[in-house]
Amino acid sequence: MKTTMIKILMLSAIFSFASCSVSSGSHSHNSSGKVKSVPPGQAKKMNGDKSAKKYAPGQNK
Repeated sequence: MKTTMIKILMLSAIFSFASCSVSSGSHSHNSSGKVKSVPPGQAKKMNGDKSAKKYAPGQNK
């Protein structure tokens, strides 16, 4: 009877530890709530354009 109780206790301890590690393992934090976008000059370079005007949000002429 004593060995059965020890086995049950060990199994429950292992199960609780495994469930805690799985639930906390996939949690990530983002320090800033902002989405980082590519600066207009870098977007221009990536697309091979000569002007960065169409990638700058305030340049609508």
